[in-house]
Amino acid sequence: MTTHHLLETDEITKSFPGVLALDSVDFDIDRGEVHALVGENGAGKSTLMHILSGALLPDSGKIRMEGKPVRFRSPREAEAAGVSIIHQELSLVPHMSVAENIFLGHTPRTAIGSIAWKKLYSSAKTLLETLELDIDVRAPLASFPIGIQQMIEIAKALSQEASLIIMDEPTSSLSENEADHLFGLIRQLKERGKGIVYITHRMEEIFRIADRITVLRDGRRVGTDTAKNLPGRKMISWMVGREKDSFYSRSQNRPGRKVLDVKNLSVAGSGPHAQGVDNVSLSLRAGEIVGLAGLRGSGSSEFMGALFGRYGRRSSVESMEINGTAARIIRPRDAIRHGIALLTNDRKTSGLVMPMSVAKNITLASQEKARRFGLLFKAAEKTLAEPLRKRLDIRVPTLDSEVWSLSGGNQQKVILAKWLLTGPGVFLLDEPTRGIDVGAKAEIYRLMNEWTADGKAILLISSELPELIAMSDRIVVMRQGRVSATLSGEEATPENVMAAAV
Repeated sequence: MTTHHLLETDEITKSFPGVLALDSVDFDIDRGEVHALVGENGAGKSTLMHILSGALLPDSGKIRMEGKPVRFRSPREAEAAGVSIIHQELSLVPHMSVAENIFLGHTPRTAIGSIAWKKLYSSAKTLLETLELDIDVRAPLASFPIGIQQMIEIAKALSQEASLIIMDEPTSSLSENEADHLFGLIRQLKERGKGIVYITHRMEEIFRIADRITVLRDGRRVGTDTAKNLPGRKMISWMVGREKDSFYSRSQNRPGRKVLDVKNLSVAGSGPHAQGVDNVSLSLRAGEIVGLAGLRGSGSSEFMGALFGRYGRRSSVESMEINGTAARIIRPRDAIRHGIALLTNDRKTSGLVMPMSVAKNITLASQEKARRFGLLFKAAEKTLAEPLRKRLDIRVPTLDSEVWSLSGGNQQKVILAKWLLTGPGVFLLDEPTRGIDVGAKAEIYRLMNEWTADGKAILLISSELPELIAMSDRIVVMRQGRVSATLSGEEATPENVMAAAV
């Protein structure tokens, strides 16, 4: 008798503009199995899971469930076939009751179409009892801690009779005890014949609960093996085993005086999934690029944002000195005044105003320079923007063009032009080459070398480890809001960075 995998994919491919997110990926999972899916940020894990859960359609390739071809055109179709996904950001409604959340979208009804409340509550209670959870199903969801909410999300998946449950970073907001409870629940689900696709950056969890491990890198499947046959160092080498590309070019400079010195900076998390920062200290010298490494949820972007004053009084610091003078940064304008510029990791929502012109975007942080007698002059904006357009080779028909019409690389250079106009001494660059082509990347690297040769300092975040290692003079690795290692020279290998990050 032929046995089939619970789910399998053949040569799944998915492209987005300028990016091949998945390249002929094969994947399979059996009933009663936990299959860990791992890889760096941007490896293709989320794209594959969105395809399996019906949120995205593949460009090509096949999906089968228990040997039968399927094609999910929506999450509802995937749920009907028995596939449920539990996102890191829980898809629950805080003001509704536990029972209503569990049966959201398929609430039991009476013969006349009204909600069958008695059946709703009894069914929810029975379902939670199978998960060894004894709580009041009539209480609003918001009255329970995040660990309980995670269990309720799993109960919701089981209420839909899911045979395959995808868990995306399920312990990111859980305490150690809550995580232990979750692992016990996963073992129960295995015994009941459920398949679990488990996505996490935490190696200790992978080897604690996974039966098999599949590693993705740059949209391709590097390999699949049992957890017993895949030691940690080998798995890391699978995750980061790319060669440095030839266009990485870091000019060697001798670091100069300290331009930024931060001691014990902290950021309080806001919301159940927000990562805090816990007493992180860091210094930057003139002419230096310091890489800030860390996987999703490490707190690296939050630390960078706090240096720019994005969190107001949610952040605190024992001391901060800029160019040897004590500084206090509570809001972004304080940071700009002190010569700090921030390029965020999402240029379309927090870096640019898409319907505005290139000239207006370039002068956005320096509008006082374009004012005459208190009025903002369009001609003055163009006069300020034109030299930067030439210097950065921003390819645009006219400075009046709306910035949304530019390529990703040119949009990124518009943001850099905006900050150059403020005259910064410190650049905070969060994923400066994300979503841009190789040529534009090479230009960004050239600019970084130019700035450091001019005595400016750069703090760099990049999820592309070869880029981060090649362009950084030293690397500070963060994990769960704290510094876990500082690496330089021969120590700064992909394996060492990844080991410190996980």
